[in-house]
Amino acid sequence: MPGKQFYLIILILFYPLWVSSQNNHANSKSDQIPFRLTNNKTIIPVKVGDSRELKIILDSGMGWDGLLIMNPGLKDSIKLINPREANLGGAGSGNPQPAFFSDSMSFIINKTEFKNQRIVVLTSDHYKGIRNDGVTGYSLFGHYLIEIDYDNMTISLFPPGQKTIDYAWTEIPVTFNERNIPCIDVKVSIEGETPVTLYCYIDYASSESIELLIKPDQKYSLPEVTEEYYLGRGLSGDIYGKRGKISKVVIGPYELKNLFAAFAPAEVRSRQRGADAVVANNLLRRFNLIFDYSNKKFYIKPNSHFDGQF
Repeated sequence: MPGKQFYLIILILFYPLWVSSQNNHANSKSDQIPFRLTNNKTIIPVKVGDSRELKIILDSGMGWDGLLIMNPGLKDSIKLINPREANLGGAGSGNPQPAFFSDSMSFIINKTEFKNQRIVVLTSDHYKGIRNDGVTGYSLFGHYLIEIDYDNMTISLFPPGQKTIDYAWTEIPVTFNERNIPCIDVKVSIEGETPVTLYCYIDYASSESIELLIKPDQKYSLPEVTEEYYLGRGLSGDIYGKRGKISKVVIGPYELKNLFAAFAPAEVRSRQRGADAVVANNLLRRFNLIFDYSNKKFYIKPNSHFDGQF
């Protein structure tokens, strides 16, 4: 393992195994889930049947209902029903990973039960050594209005239409690509020049601030000073790139200055067509966030971490 802080990158290609699922909404107006932040990842507690409490990464890059379990040792305790075999591909330059999966499963997060879910368990030790157990995303993002409060370290799930959003929040225009992943525009200045607008998708599981994709039609130049950098491991292998300090990122009316950016080959890092960059959690965690997929809305509000150093 290269001498850089390890973090997870997951972008899943899963269309041949797609399943339509529905969640049960919480009985109350909102379900408030405690979370912790580990290496700029949002970790939530999940229970599957008789399993121990699982440490699951919340990931907007996972565009299907269910759980991806990265620890093959959990297969027996999760008790997949009529499991089938599959291969999962994603970020990285290597081969897809073998897995078992079952449909019509369920899991519980705090007070909310999620039914009719697909649960996938990797069978290899591809993520051996990682301290978390898996990833979930669309099960929450796709069926609830989600408020992520970094000041109180809670995630609130609201059934669509049951939360009033006041003037303190700034709405950021958002679109969704064919893989149910939210995409926004941000402006970036590398060396103090006039910022350029980049089409970005949100990868809530990435530990970086922003990842700029290296490709023939890129809209920026790399900083004069960069270092070789290990970005992490995707489902299809390790991802290497560069890292360097940039002048600023502008999201809505807010400027974040003097931050480190990662630079990664687009063909290895991203499977998102047309993307210029990836907005990640070391930037997003400086705001409290509201994701409202049902109304195609995304809101931000600076929190107590906004002025913290990168």
